Amino acid sequence: MKRNVTAPAPLLGAAVVFLASLCLSTGSLAAGDSAKAQAIVNTVCAACHGADGNGVITANPKLAGQHAEYIRRQLISYKSGDRKNAVMNGMAAALTEEDQRNLGAYFSGQKPALGTSHDADLVLAGQKLYRGGDAESGVPACSGCHSPDGSGIPVQYPRLAGQHSEYTLGQLKAFRAGERANGLAGMMTVIASRLSDAQMAALAEYIAGLR
Repeated sequence: MKRNVTAPAPLLGAAVVFLASLCLSTGSLAAGDSAKAQAIVNTVCAACHGADGNGVITANPKLAGQHAEYIRRQLISYKSGDRKNAVMNGMAAALTEEDQRNLGAYFSGQKPALGTSHDADLVLAGQKLYRGGDAESGVPACSGCHSPDGSGIPVQYPRLAGQHSEYTLGQLKAFRAGERANGLAGMMTVIASRLSDAQMAALAEYIAGLR
């Protein structure tokens, strides 16, 4: 069943382009020191995300190669409680601003491991949505903000390529349910509300093998 469209797709697409250009012109804070993050990575982060950010627990995100500023902003959101996760809220609570920058620098400098997709039919459906969107339901192409190769547009739009499909699917559902409300969640909530469960699964599968 198609969902009701509350805003024309061209207008949503224009907003996406505007926000992307705004992000490209936004400066970030001083770069962190990845070496200083090593102790925190080893004692706090590695168990869930892997020492190199390529964790194998599919419910948790891969962090390797993610934009440093994006990581920093998510840690700020977890610490403030704007982004809710029982584990991460606790982990981020003790992090200083320097820690946040250092962790961003560390994980952004790690080489991301290639992901894999397993369902060819889902991949084809996901590719169509990711590259071209769905004009009928008002869903813009994911590539507009996250790049055709999934590398993302710093500083707001994260790298998606190779991300665990379980994690991606979980985040899309969280956006749709309004459970994730930090950063540009408002825009993602609108987009996710127009996606069916099948479309979400297709995007998650495609993104997992994107490179």
